[in-house]
Amino acid sequence: MPDQHEGAPPLYRASVPVFLAILDRIAAELRRAEEALGENYAAALERRPADRMFPAAQQAASSVQFMLRTAFPLVGLRPPEIRGELDGPGLMARIDEARRLLAGLDPAAFAGAETRIARGQAGFATVELPGEAFLFEFGLPNIYFHQAMAHVALKQAGAPLGKVDYDGRHDYPAGFSLG
Repeated sequence: MPDQHEGAPPLYRASVPVFLAILDRIAAELRRAEEALGENYAAALERRPADRMFPAAQQAASSVQFMLRTAFPLVGLRPPEIRGELDGPGLMARIDEARRLLAGLDPAAFAGAETRIARGQAGFATVELPGEAFLFEFGLPNIYFHQAMAHVALKQAGAPLGKVDYDGRHDYPAGFSLG
């Protein structure tokens, strides 16, 4: 099957399509958690993966925002900030808005992004790295970290989530357990 992004700059191919797929995974996990937990879904979104960490809803929102905080600096733009409620509908609206914003980025704008200096915030530190390092050493680790923490918190709250929900690639028979 031909790659629909063939010919696009490398950091476009390594970011925007990947981020759109991660958005799909986060949305699917939220829908599955809501379906499984019903009236307990709101409480699950408030569940923290560990003490002193953001709750599941903020973890999901942070993963979504980090996609913008990564892609936009790669093309020399300030990332837009998505705000809204941290409830189920609010999270889905964030995902839809992030999808729209990412899809609106011109692949050609990523030309030369490997060496273009991208800037962002890491807590109280300012990060300034060439685009390739910015994506692979800063952006993606943060996106996956917050996605994983949302996954863990929802799972701890009783959502029947597994690897297939997280990455969309694994396949295990019903009832299978690694432990």
